[in-house]
Amino acid sequence: MASSAQPANSSVVLPRTSESEDLKRIRHTFSHVMAMAVQKLFPKAQVTIGPWIDYGFYYDFDSPEPFTEQDLKAIKKEMIKIINRKLPVVKETVSRAEAEQRIEALGEPYKLEILADLEDPITLYHLGDEWWDLCAGPHVATTGDLHPKAFDLESVAGAYWRGDENRAQLQRIYGTAWETPEQLQEYKRRREEAKRRDHRKLGKELGLFIFADEVGPGLPLWTPKGTILRETLENFLKQEQVKRGYQPVVTPHIGRVDLFKTSGHWQKYKDDLFPMMGAEEDEGFVLKAMNCPFHIQLYKASLRSYRELPMRLAEFGTVYRYEQSGELGGLTRVRGFTQDDAHLFVTPEQLDDEFLKVVDLIQSTLRALKLDQSFRARLSFRDPSADKYIGSEAAWSKAENAIRRAVETLGMAHFEGVGEAAFYGPKLDFIVRDALDREWQLGTVQVDYNLPERFNLEYVAEDGSRQRPVMIHRAPFGSLERLIGILIEEYAGDFPLWLAPVQLRLLPVTEEQVGFAQSVADQFLTQGVRVEVDTSGDRLGKMVRNGEKAKVPIMAVVGAKELEANALSIRTRAQGELGVLPVADVVQRVTGAIANREDF
Repeated sequence: MASSAQPANSSVVLPRTSESEDLKRIRHTFSHVMAMAVQKLFPKAQVTIGPWIDYGFYYDFDSPEPFTEQDLKAIKKEMIKIINRKLPVVKETVSRAEAEQRIEALGEPYKLEILADLEDPITLYHLGDEWWDLCAGPHVATTGDLHPKAFDLESVAGAYWRGDENRAQLQRIYGTAWETPEQLQEYKRRREEAKRRDHRKLGKELGLFIFADEVGPGLPLWTPKGTILRETLENFLKQEQVKRGYQPVVTPHIGRVDLFKTSGHWQKYKDDLFPMMGAEEDEGFVLKAMNCPFHIQLYKASLRSYRELPMRLAEFGTVYRYEQSGELGGLTRVRGFTQDDAHLFVTPEQLDDEFLKVVDLIQSTLRALKLDQSFRARLSFRDPSADKYIGSEAAWSKAENAIRRAVETLGMAHFEGVGEAAFYGPKLDFIVRDALDREWQLGTVQVDYNLPERFNLEYVAEDGSRQRPVMIHRAPFGSLERLIGILIEEYAGDFPLWLAPVQLRLLPVTEEQVGFAQSVADQFLTQGVRVEVDTSGDRLGKMVRNGEKAKVPIMAVVGAKELEANALSIRTRAQGELGVLPVADVVQRVTGAIANREDF
């Protein structure tokens, strides 16, 4: 496998906005400069919101005419003029009545709606004496503190006001901004590399999956090669789970509304579920959006003894959740996806040990996928000020303390993400950084005292009393679709040998060697190697180029000399030409490399 590309200039650091107070001020000010430029060039455009984001900023506009590429160039040119004027960025605190009066004078209805949601004090930020907006900051002191060659406007996209598809559709202009031109150039280089690695592009080129309008958006269809990739990942984790005492289960794709009312999912995520027959009635059904309520029913099928615990139920369960069309993105944001889900039912005394075992499984999974080089552990806890959670204070405290004990026992570096908990319990999430310095949440493990309470789960303790088990929810992969999208981009389509849909391609030089090549292929097939013979009749150079384009890890040339010697001329993507080797040696080396998840 070709190694994952590293940034071309590793000395250029590209921090996220959240990691740099200076960039937070720079990007936030750039968003205001952009809005000022837009309203100067397009006086009928109304502004809505304009925050900083990870690597830049955006502003949403309600404009009667769509912005074009030429418009973006004109806006950027106007922004440079504003920067060069070195306008002071001035904070002003006003009364709510004063703010409302000024907004009405401007004729900006969106600002009035924003104002209604703000708490006192109301603050405005001015660019000179020409433009202002409701804002809490922070900003730089003057527009002259912005580097005119360290920003760019990237794209225009549609966005609904307040994220509600029933409200006005706005135009969102995205920009990026940095402290230095060198950072901007490195960011652009990585953006180009991201385009080259885009899993939607590579997935089509490699023939792994498709989307069809006739089926519907967000519902991928897997080709034979894509299915092999999925099944290889599934089988890897299933084997690991069997070693660790998990029991496989299968549950339906639909369930009664009442099941999800008991769990709380209906009340919390009704708009994200796909209703079916009579969903608003007691006998109604919905498509399965999560597996835990079904696994709970399997646990409840009989009264359990403490001797049966821990019970570990695992399923690659396909679930369905409604995502707005504008939020769909290849495999990483879909409406139908498969989770490598498992639920562990444990006694309180078993909780700490089982939690640590799950963390070990997640870490070993990341190692096997070569994604363990750079990850952060996030303690995803509840926000005490929010009302989106279920359960008692005591239950949440016990669950959060269990996660803290685990990371402290392991000496694992971690940070807390307040408000990132599931509605029923806190989580330990593994945030992986890929070859392009992007972060993805993959593995997760959750502690849950609340669903066992809501479903009245019990087990018979050693003293004969009825006790409540604790649930651990876990998914080392998360979504299988999302994981594959990430892996395609991480490897740039160059899958390691054990994962590659086609592991070996035989290239017969002439028609005379085709029979021998097919007999050799049969030897590999009997050993479980995914092999194919190129029977195109093309010249050898073209067959090699086609194999490279298809990113086949190993190619074996079969000519007259190889046939006579019962040998293969080996070429790998990782190491190039390896020379002529006996067929038996190649079979042994290939099968050994696959078994050990190594390169040939």
